Amino acid sequence: MKPRSIRLLHAVSFVVATASVSLARVATAQDSAATSIAPVVVTVARGSAGSVLDAPFALTVITPDSTRPGGRHVAVDETLALIPGLTANSRSNPSQDPRLSIRGFGARSAFGVRGVRVLRDGMPLTLPDGQTPLDYMSLESVGRVEVMRGAASALYGNASGGVIEMKSFAPASGRFSGDIRQWFGNDGFKRTVAAASGTAGRLYYQGDAARTRTLGARDHSRQRATSVFARGGLVAGRGEYSISVLGLDMPEAQNPGALTLAQMRADASAADSPSVAKRARKAVKQVQAGISANGEIDRVALSGSVFAGARSLDNPLTFGIVEVGRHSHGASTRASSNARLLGVINHFSAGADLQWQNDLRRNYSNCNEARAVSSATAACPFVGIERGTVTLDQRELVSSAGIYAVNEADLGERIRITAGLRADRVRFEVRDRLTGASNPDDSGERSLQSVTPIAGMLARLAATHSLYANISSAFETPTATELGNQPDGSAGINRELNPQRSTTLEAGLKGIAGLRLRYDVAVYSTRVTDELVPFEIPGGSGRRYFRNAGRTNRDGGEAGLELRAGRARLSSAYSYSRFRFDRYSLGGADYAGNHIPGAPRHRFQAAVASTWSRGFAVADIESARRIFADDANTVVAPAYGVANLRTGLSPLRSVPRLSLTAGVQNLFDRTYAPSIVVNAAREKYFEPAPSRSIYAGISVGGGW
Repeated sequence: MKPRSIRLLHAVSFVVATASVSLARVATAQDSAATSIAPVVVTVARGSAGSVLDAPFALTVITPDSTRPGGRHVAVDETLALIPGLTANSRSNPSQDPRLSIRGFGARSAFGVRGVRVLRDGMPLTLPDGQTPLDYMSLESVGRVEVMRGAASALYGNASGGVIEMKSFAPASGRFSGDIRQWFGNDGFKRTVAAASGTAGRLYYQGDAARTRTLGARDHSRQRATSVFARGGLVAGRGEYSISVLGLDMPEAQNPGALTLAQMRADASAADSPSVAKRARKAVKQVQAGISANGEIDRVALSGSVFAGARSLDNPLTFGIVEVGRHSHGASTRASSNARLLGVINHFSAGADLQWQNDLRRNYSNCNEARAVSSATAACPFVGIERGTVTLDQRELVSSAGIYAVNEADLGERIRITAGLRADRVRFEVRDRLTGASNPDDSGERSLQSVTPIAGMLARLAATHSLYANISSAFETPTATELGNQPDGSAGINRELNPQRSTTLEAGLKGIAGLRLRYDVAVYSTRVTDELVPFEIPGGSGRRYFRNAGRTNRDGGEAGLELRAGRARLSSAYSYSRFRFDRYSLGGADYAGNHIPGAPRHRFQAAVASTWSRGFAVADIESARRIFADDANTVVAPAYGVANLRTGLSPLRSVPRLSLTAGVQNLFDRTYAPSIVVNAAREKYFEPAPSRSIYAGISVGGGW
């Protein structure tokens, strides 16, 4: 570790320690009152389920409908706001998921999510190769989100940034409670939602279905989608058994592509002309189901789950047409118990995760531009037909297996020591189905493995204030797509692309002051070797490739705050990110000392929500400093600040229920790009946000 980074940690640690002493002096008077605060219990840390204040990690728990009520639940960038260190930016592109990253890990993603593990009610949504498509995740029933920043690989495997677990809200206590919601907005936005939940004895259920239609905020960004979610369960004694299903049918999601800075400033609603000419878009169908059980036998808590999914993708892009048929399945199991050893209380947990992925991938020439041409070509032999010749036909098999163990030792009432270890093996195999005399067999396989430890210590300064520190390591493989996209155009597996590995030192302070203030402060220093860096070939058609940077440094700080005063709630999140290349040269250019592109140095979010008996009002803001868009740091996305407003009324609160909501996004009509396509060719780095938009919704419900 460089002396500069050590000085940074020492300086911040001194500030944290000084604040800790001050808090400890006043906390004694608060202890008795603080016990009346309901503890925030988390399970995402995979130790013994306990309070956020008992885990030596950077943890955040939010209830989206409480911090920012009246949400439309359209995309995760709305759900995952106000979490320090986490960035979720809409790409204003219905064919691409919001760009999601934690501490900068995930910013490289061309589609889906990288570097972050995502779960829904304990069921993994992340595939064994590390990618997570989010388009099929229904958000209507999400009542709570738990986020662990850093330390993910030592507990979940194959991730550098962290873990996000979305949990459904508790079903209604009556036999039935249902709502129908209708949303309208600019650009032909319409969304219809039906949701229901209930409890009958030991049985419970909940579900929702949503249909979304929009012309899009940009040209060539029309979308049609229907999503469903259903969950049911049985509570029996100390055990619980549940089944859940997620589904998506999205026959159309157009892809407007990215723009140059000049194009964005001239018309941020425009689409990239090659994307329009090639009719870039995607159509997706997906279903995923899981069964889980948990209980207790002889004071040992046991949990397990099995899950399976299928996905079909038809994805015309500027460089070709991608067609994927996917089947995936897996299982997880975990056991935990408490025991006293040598006079020390230990909380021990161990488990295993298994996953398999089977993709049948075919690529075709995109002949949309040639459809208006009367003569055939070698790539487009059929005049007027979108699909041309097959350029790739292969089966991609990925399997992952991981085992882990975590022990938490309580040294008295105020000190907890945590240590854990995980071993992972990820295997990639490609079976080339397009072979011939002039096209050799590119089949192959590759196995990547790692052992990742974690150790941490937490000190309870008082009943509601904790100081912690940890050291962890992480392991992240390239995804199957990243390994398969080779700059020379060949099929098979890129054997020159290696997994990135990182080590993180972290320290933090978190707690509750009185009955009104909840805070969370963390600092970290991460060293990454073989960081995965995206790039495009100049003059190419927009396909993304990947290479390894020698070494990078990520130093940062995070702060989260929640203040309650009467009927008002203030929530805020701040992230400081000093991410640089430490050793990275390419083509004779030395990028050492340059900023890692894709993440702003400073980012701040805040929301003020006020609720009363028959309504609410919310105002929120987001600001970010400039963002470098390329490794050479020659292109910069301008800084931005944006504000949003919404309010709602509930004139009828009993049966039937009636609620009205209205809101404004981008209140001051700023032109800005929250999402950057890192190292894009032809200077098309910018994915602009929508201009000012207005929306309104009505909800009618009842129950018994």
